[in-house]
Amino acid sequence: MQDCSRAESPEVIQVCWDNWVTPLPFRLPWPRPAPSEAPPRLSSSAASVLRSGGPGQRRAAGRWMNPVRLMKVFVTRRIPPEGWAALARAADCQVEHWDSDEPIPDKELERGVAGAHGLLCLLTDRVDKRLLDAAGANLKVISTMSVGVDHLALDEIKKRGIRVGYTPDVLTDATAELAVSLLLTTCRRLPEAIEEVRNGGWTSWKPLWMCGYGLTQSTVGIIGLGRIGQAIARRLKPFGIQKFLYTGRQPRPQEAAEFQAEFVSTPKLAAESDFIIVACSLTPATKGLCNKDFFQQMKKTAVFVNISRGDVVNQDDLYQALAGGQIAAAGMDVTTPEPLPTNHPLLTLKNCVILPHIGSATYGTRNTMSLLAANNLLAGLRGEPMPSELKL
Repeated sequence: MQDCSRAESPEVIQVCWDNWVTPLPFRLPWPRPAPSEAPPRLSSSAASVLRSGGPGQRRAAGRWMNPVRLMKVFVTRRIPPEGWAALARAADCQVEHWDSDEPIPDKELERGVAGAHGLLCLLTDRVDKRLLDAAGANLKVISTMSVGVDHLALDEIKKRGIRVGYTPDVLTDATAELAVSLLLTTCRRLPEAIEEVRNGGWTSWKPLWMCGYGLTQSTVGIIGLGRIGQAIARRLKPFGIQKFLYTGRQPRPQEAAEFQAEFVSTPKLAAESDFIIVACSLTPATKGLCNKDFFQQMKKTAVFVNISRGDVVNQDDLYQALAGGQIAAAGMDVTTPEPLPTNHPLLTLKNCVILPHIGSATYGTRNTMSLLAANNLLAGLRGEPMPSELKL
């Protein structure tokens, strides 16, 4: 620390913190900060009062100058503008972020989260014990810009008393629309048809060329009749579906009544459905649920669609079922891992349509998600009720 006992002018006392020096008309009322902290800055109005005001005004200015302890927030990616604007307006927060559309490397994430009071993350960011240890005791709130929370070590988070915000409901419609789009794309073989036009395979009209499977008078099985499952059924109903089946942890008669859907066992759903859509959460009970036994129970003409999580499906078993003609086709918006390696066997199959996890990818939905995630974070930091808090 430099010696600041001698002022250049008798009217000015210089306050020094290591290599930082500022001339002030009197000694500052707050203690010297730690070397890692930024020194307080005077607003132009406070500085003016200190130079020219009377004793009363100077005491008031001293109170204005008391430094506000900003809460550090770390954001793991660029987020859509509405959410970012909400964070930028938060005068009580110091916001840092990984300025890229690509995932943050683990080491950078650990560095960025160190000392943070709040973390805004995405579903690709694994928040485990190691990361929580790196964050330290300041961390009070984690807000994830997703409805799924399987990337969060919830038991460890609960043990540390950290609050969690997430973004349910706001992506329901977009995800349901994508599920129906993927189902139609897969069952009517649209990628194959587009490729035939491009490569010259379209020569003339042929009675059975590029035929697929229609929804009218079909049986649709939905694994997980939650918000998204119901929204999918609601959109499929006008296609003339003859019967809806569903399975899950327990019957949901009130929700199922709208579609006259029947609660059945998983094997029965697999055996009787013409189209199967997986819309459940990833839990220990659903991990690997759709495996060799499941696919063997399905009809050879059945179409399988997964918009939930990749780990619900055993992808090796799915490949065998598709390649061996055990089922007709599959559409996937989620895989394990993500992204799926370009040399993965599933990508060699014409009867398998794979999308890059775009269920919620509309401009409106992603902006709404980012705003909700930001508001969850800010409310949690301020000790207020979150708009959408995950109860642990």
